[in-house]
Amino acid sequence: MLIQKAIETAVNKALGVENDNITQQKLQIVVLQRGWVVVGMVAISGDDVTIGNTSVIRVWGTTKGLGEIALNGPTNDTVLDPCGVVHSHKNSVVLYIDCVESNWAGKLP
Repeated sequence: MLIQKAIETAVNKALGVENDNITQQKLQIVVLQRGWVVVGMVAISGDDVTIGNTSVIRVWGTTKGLGEIALNGPTNDTVLDPCGVVHSHKNSVVLYIDCVESNWAGKLP
């Protein structure tokens, strides 16, 4: 249990989240206001949403919408622009889509 807590603390620090009140931490596509669509490791702490190892999804490259790449990973036509860590207020989030992490392995910064 102590090892798991130490790992979580290290990951949170790497993401720039140092609050112990994190309610979520997983790979997700996040649709933000103004049309921004990003993918990365999401951590939510209070009103703050921090997305680490983030890429902007500039071109979806799908025929079945965002759900297609959430489940199957990026296609050959998907364009990802790495952008580090993104911070947002929870009220700026339109929706979260859980990703199948194994299908995104090696695709994010």
